[in-house]
Amino acid sequence: MSPSSETRAGSLGTALLFAALGKQNRLRLVSRLCAGGPMSITKLAKGSHVTRQAITKHLRVMQKAGLVSSTRRGRESVWQVDQRNVRRAQLYLGQISTQWDQALARLQAFVE
Repeated sequence: MSPSSETRAGSLGTALLFAALGKQNRLRLVSRLCAGGPMSITKLAKGSHVTRQAITKHLRVMQKAGLVSSTRRGRESVWQVDQRNVRRAQLYLGQISTQWDQALARLQAFVE
């Protein structure tokens, strides 16, 4: 794979990751999984206005993006956040932040 196609593939993966986080309910699910560790759909649905079926759909979208994964424990699937991909998103946001800081510094130097 050439460097440019690797970059495109990485960008596509990152775009899918951010798209998967583009819904408020998914952000809540990720937050709960980060705070509480691996959980079943039943536990994720407890105290929520979202149905287990809706939670399952949201988790599947995030699974396709590589944000969460599941393992079977008896009759239940237990879901957890994939920390590697959360870190990848964090690094990407850090790069964007650095680019903005540099652009603002150039603008400030130009204005002064």
